[in-house]
Amino acid sequence: MKEIGDILQSFARARTEGKKAALATVVHVEGSSYRRPGARMLVTDDGQLTGAISGGCLEGDALQKALLAIHQQQNKLVTYDTTHDDDMEFGIQLGCNGIVHILFEPIHIDEPCNPIQLLEEAVRERKNTVLVTLFSLLRDQQQPGTSLLYADGNIQSRLAESLRQQVLADVQSAFRDKVSSFTVYDANAQNLHGFIEFLSPAPALVIAGAGNDVLPLVELTSLLGWHTTIVDGRPHYATPKRFPKADRVLVAKPQEVLPQLSPDAQTTFVLMTHNYQYDLALLRELIRATTPYPYIGLLGPRKKLDRMLDELRQDGIHPDDHQLAALHGPVGLNIGAETAAEIAISIVAEIKAMLSGRDGGPLKANPASIHNRPGIISNHG
Repeated sequence: MKEIGDILQSFARARTEGKKAALATVVHVEGSSYRRPGARMLVTDDGQLTGAISGGCLEGDALQKALLAIHQQQNKLVTYDTTHDDDMEFGIQLGCNGIVHILFEPIHIDEPCNPIQLLEEAVRERKNTVLVTLFSLLRDQQQPGTSLLYADGNIQSRLAESLRQQVLADVQSAFRDKVSSFTVYDANAQNLHGFIEFLSPAPALVIAGAGNDVLPLVELTSLLGWHTTIVDGRPHYATPKRFPKADRVLVAKPQEVLPQLSPDAQTTFVLMTHNYQYDLALLRELIRATTPYPYIGLLGPRKKLDRMLDELRQDGIHPDDHQLAALHGPVGLNIGAETAAEIAISIVAEIKAMLSGRDGGPLKANPASIHNRPGIISNHG
């Protein structure tokens, strides 16, 4: 979501300056590639790039293809095949041994349901959405591009009704199962590939604490595009001036925190006020809440969490197995962190791993693919 947000900001500036732009999207990958389907890059007619579609090896050639799409005002699909032993024949060096399909779409901002408009709607609120991008792998065929957005039953689309009905069942499945997929559709005797992309809101982190050790944590979450809230009971510490990169700063007692938030399935908490009673009181509110939170981290040794749980049980509050599994104390991954910045890295890494369903171990010990792959292509022809 951070990449999409950066693209939208860059497009807004480009539009103000009277520049034309094209959106480049990785729509399909066969084999290995640095970026997976859904990676995006905005290119303006003066050569400015925002976002990334590779590790830097494709961007130069993609710039030229995007400028051509802007000049011709026509969607184009470009395929980069790096399965050859010598990829220099393409004028690029990917080093990934895969086939990457990239769709280039010049932006017509006055057209309804154009790609930028659909992306804006996708990130407007903290809601799950599904975005549909249609493309043909055949040369000289129509490339419909980014064509439909679905959220909670609401549909924005520029597809013909017959094709929209074909797509809708797969969109609803992606929304329900929270997974992306690929499908082939029959559109007037033309096979169209559909990238059915599930998009979830960026993670939200609520940090209880406004000490100096919180500063690098906010820097990291801001860099990642996470929605970050600071809460603390000390008005001289919890100020927007101290935390300019936080999305929200609250001065509140523990029992006042949750009523001022709108937590969702992507909302996590880290308790690091260095005030035992404040952290305990807030933990009590989190355990008693009807919303199950996926991650609650507590700064400090394991015995601190054990003591807190003992006190909660004495008060008649008994966390269930799911709530206990969500508690992380000590907080963070075991990377030998000592400084505030190192601890911040370990905390962010653990939260990211948990939200992604990963164990946080070294990649070299993982025999599976690095990236989760969208579902296999099916045929609706």
